[in-house]
Amino acid sequence: MYRAVTRQIEVTVEPNFMPERSSVDRREYFWSYKIVIVNAGPETVQLRTRHWIITDATGRRQEVRGEGVVGEQPVLAPGERFEYTSGVPLPTASGFMTGSYQMVTEAGERFDIDVPTFSLDSPSPDGKRVLN
Repeated sequence: MYRAVTRQIEVTVEPNFMPERSSVDRREYFWSYKIVIVNAGPETVQLRTRHWIITDATGRRQEVRGEGVVGEQPVLAPGERFEYTSGVPLPTASGFMTGSYQMVTEAGERFDIDVPTFSLDSPSPDGKRVLN
């Protein structure tokens, strides 16, 4: 599991390689990742936007920006958590992701929180893990 804390908001990520959605022959590799966001701070905040940087094993980078996560812009009061699962395809057997979420307080202050950099690793054909 990977973890980052910004302004008392904790983001944890748990990636999982999905062989049933991957094909070595077609150079398609797929991972799911579970994100948990916990507001341990004193202010109610809302997640407004996401920014991802996805890098495959050849160093090719892709940036993704958008509103909310999985179609939602969750509001987190102090002590609340939000959890979701999403996925990412790559043309290589490994890579990594990093990113941030833009949050806004009830007073309208906007700030970014870090999503920890996490590794996307898959088993190689001989059963050993391909690591970054």
